[in-house]
Amino acid sequence: MRIGILNSGGDCPGLNAVIHGVVGAASNLGWEVIGFKDGFEGLLPPGDFTVLRPQDTIGILKLGGTILGTTNKGHFAAKVGKGDIAEVPAEIVAKAKRTLDQLGIGALVVVGGDGSLTTGLQLYREGWPIIGVPKTIDNDLQATAMTFGFDSAVSTVVDGLDRLHTTAESHKRVMVLEVMGRHAGWIALWGGIAGGAQVILLPEIPFSTEKVAEFIKERDAQGHHSTLVVVAEGAKLPDGEIVTIADNAGGEVRLGGVGEIVAKRLEQLTGKETRACTLGHLQRGGAPTALDRILGTRFGVMAVKLASEGRFGRMVSYQAYHVDSVPIEEAVNQLRLVSPDGEMVAAAKAVGICLGD
Repeated sequence: MRIGILNSGGDCPGLNAVIHGVVGAASNLGWEVIGFKDGFEGLLPPGDFTVLRPQDTIGILKLGGTILGTTNKGHFAAKVGKGDIAEVPAEIVAKAKRTLDQLGIGALVVVGGDGSLTTGLQLYREGWPIIGVPKTIDNDLQATAMTFGFDSAVSTVVDGLDRLHTTAESHKRVMVLEVMGRHAGWIALWGGIAGGAQVILLPEIPFSTEKVAEFIKERDAQGHHSTLVVVAEGAKLPDGEIVTIADNAGGEVRLGGVGEIVAKRLEQLTGKETRACTLGHLQRGGAPTALDRILGTRFGVMAVKLASEGRFGRMVSYQAYHVDSVPIEEAVNQLRLVSPDGEMVAAAKAVGICLGD
């Protein structure tokens, strides 16, 4: 059997671990793996692909990014504007399917987030042998308890907060750190707790800058003259606005800028010198953590197992420390958000973290 694999959407620490897992498991079955470059675009004639052998994946576990390249633009973009779904045109699907048939691909492993898996679901419904592998640093897919890349992103946030602690204390400043996550606050919540932030602002919990300012003033009165604030990029301002970047390059709307706004407002309300810092794509880059290397490898192995059993139209899923699978249609367009009444939020509040509510 010959199977294909592609990465689609944003890059993510652990993608190479998935490739490693797929190639290793397929090789043990005597199968050949074809890696398509730059996502679904690599399927378009004449085809942009490479044969992946076990020796080709030696040493890639520790590498960030993906050896196959990826894209969130092009002919197969599943989301436009503010998350609206756009089906891939029939003529594009037909061209890509010809490449698949000419190569004799018996299964196509699609490693991507909600948008890429939405495209994968469309292709499966049109007869393609699709197997999905969830990929997002945001950790916001409902059908899996964790996605690879999330732990690496959180580690980057923690490292950033560790560094900001010292400069904040030296200057007695308020430091506001904006982190990724889109409409889910998992990166902000986990990173904020682990990094010792005193304030965490999430998309799921409406916050008041006045309440945050009062909290900072109380800390000041108690002799704590510096405060670290973590704000998720999708956190809504008190008027309900989500701050976006105007240039979305024709794809899904880009979020960003809320950190600067929060910093300016807190400086006005507290009179304390306040600085904002945005981690941005630093959270996507660099070597994956051990957890993400292991999880990515396990996901790749499970994808090959699903292919061997002919269980197409399914997505690899991680639940209760066990890797299994769910139908792709149960996984897409269902975000897993932070519960305001959940245990993680309760733990944050119990140790004195302000969530602005």
